[in-house]
Amino acid sequence: MNRVDEFVTPTVLITGGSRGIGRACAIQFAKMGYHVGINFAGNEAAADETISLLRDIRPEGIFRKFRGDVANENDVKTFVSEFLQIYGRIDAFVHCAGITRDGLLVSMKPEAFDDVVRVNLRGTYLCCKEVFRPMMKQRCGHIVNLSSVCGVHGNAGQANYAASKAGVIGFTKSLAKEGAARGILANVIAPGFVDTDMTSVLSEATKKAMTEQIPLKRAARAEEIARAVAFLSSAENTYITGQTLEIDGGMFL
Repeated sequence: MNRVDEFVTPTVLITGGSRGIGRACAIQFAKMGYHVGINFAGNEAAADETISLLRDIRPEGIFRKFRGDVANENDVKTFVSEFLQIYGRIDAFVHCAGITRDGLLVSMKPEAFDDVVRVNLRGTYLCCKEVFRPMMKQRCGHIVNLSSVCGVHGNAGQANYAASKAGVIGFTKSLAKEGAARGILANVIAPGFVDTDMTSVLSEATKKAMTEQIPLKRAARAEEIARAVAFLSSAENTYITGQTLEIDGGMFL
C-alpha cells in the first residue's frame, strides 16, 4: 500500500463521504491538495463515483474508500486503522455520516429514536474516539463534526434528530477542551436547509415553505457548507475551537 510522506501532503478522513455534504467536502479537500479517504456505509457505487471525481480533480492524489457502519465499534476501528496504514497520519477528520427517522413525538416508535441516536451520536463518539488517539500522538489535528440547526433550535417532527445533533454539539465542546493541550481543534458545523439527497425527498410545497423562512430565499449548496468545513479543518485555522457555526442563510436571525 502507498504510504504518504507526512511532511508533504495533509490527509483527511471523511465519514459519509460518498454523497451530499460529505462528497462536497471530499471534492473541496482534493482541490486544496489533500489526500482524501472517504467512509461509506452501503452505497459502494456512490463511493466509487466520488473517488473517480477526486481523481479527475487531482490525478496525483491518493484517494481511498472505506466501508463501515460508524455506529459499529469494530467497523470504526477497522476503517480508521486501514486509513492510517495507507496514509501514515490523520491531519483532519470530518464526520458527516447521519440519518433521519422523522415523525411527531406521539407517534415516534422507540426504534426510530434509537436508530437516529445510534448513528448520529454514538457514531460521532466512536469515530472521534478512534481518530483522537493518533492525533494526540501527533500533537495536532482538526476535527469537524456536522450537526444541524435542528440541534440548536429544535424542529417539530424531528425530536430524535434534534436530540442527536444537540448531543453532537455538547460532545464536540468537550473534545475541544480535552484536545487543546495536544493541539487538537474541534468544531461543529450546523447547516440549515441544504440541497442534498436527504432533502430531495421533500415535497415542492415543503421546500418552498422552508425557503420562505430564509432571508437569502434559497437552500444552501453542499459546496458552500464544504468550504466552511475545509477552513475549520485546515492549517489556516489555528485558534478556533469548541465553536458551532450555523450556516443557514439567516434562517434564525
